[in-house]
Amino acid sequence: MTSTTSGKLRYTVEMPPDFGALTEVAEGIFWLRLPLPMALDHVNCFVLDDGDGWTIVDTGFDTSKSREMWRAALDGPLAGKPLRRVIVTHHHPDHIGLAGWFQSDHGAELVTTRTAWLMARMLVLDEHDEPKPETLAFWRAAGMDPAIYEKRSLERPFNFADIVTPMPLGFTRISEGDRLTVGGRGWQVRIGNGHAPEHATLWSEAGDLVIGGDQLLPSISPNLGVYATEPDADPVAEWLESCERLSAFATDRQMVLPGHKLPFTGLPLRLRQLIENHHGALDRLLDHLDRPKTAAECFLPLFKREIGEAAYGLALVEAVAHVNHLHRLGKVTRTRRADGAWLWQGKGS
Repeated sequence: MTSTTSGKLRYTVEMPPDFGALTEVAEGIFWLRLPLPMALDHVNCFVLDDGDGWTIVDTGFDTSKSREMWRAALDGPLAGKPLRRVIVTHHHPDHIGLAGWFQSDHGAELVTTRTAWLMARMLVLDEHDEPKPETLAFWRAAGMDPAIYEKRSLERPFNFADIVTPMPLGFTRISEGDRLTVGGRGWQVRIGNGHAPEHATLWSEAGDLVIGGDQLLPSISPNLGVYATEPDADPVAEWLESCERLSAFATDRQMVLPGHKLPFTGLPLRLRQLIENHHGALDRLLDHLDRPKTAAECFLPLFKREIGEAAYGLALVEAVAHVNHLHRLGKVTRTRRADGAWLWQGKGS
């Protein structure tokens, strides 16, 4: 398939539905928007009509509010047919949070990638009351602001188990190129990376719909983060490769159902924007590294705005991702400062 890049990005609806309200966005496909307690205040879930039952794509956090909204949907407009299957695009808690509940309480089959299942199940079991030494070392290496470091080193860290239901053993694996029949349509599985490892996207064989998760968002770029679990990772390279590869299948005809924000058309243009945005950020970052700087001193060229404490953690892991990428490309060097922080500098600067 050849991509078409002539069109514009257009939203197919002007306003999102109310939280918890089911809205039909295509024949047999319903949009359920659930609240999140953060700046990005919602996640999109989709319900597909299989004729004799329902398939859900992504679930929201495991919170009392999310469960209440799902119960209202299952007892109301979705009543009369069983929930048979839950497809999860990737392992992040706003997408997999209630998968275990749907499995245990509703008997649903969980369908996802192997990496997504392994990551989520591992993280649910990996619960801590205080930051691990490896996390503290990672923060120091990134040059975390001393006041924020002092505060967070004494706090209970975020745990998956806080908002993700325990996941029972057993799932059905999907991989690149697999074919699924969901909602009376054939779908091809295409895998992305960078935002989350082995992130599944679903492309209708009729060429009119794409379920994009967080890999294909219309107005924001998903976080590309590096963590203490793999401090030298290069998710930026994985992200750029995924966008380039998926561009070959994108057309202006497709309506994209994203994990956040509004459904849209103009996927070829959006993928090009996502690629160019990161190349632009990398160019600005390289100019900024004319003198040695920590990752935490790189927020302004990357994000073009000041970063407050609420967004500090996500900004820090993304800054590390971008300096790691420049390092992999051989464009910067790094040296260890006495306090453990890496100092990054452009070669020849």
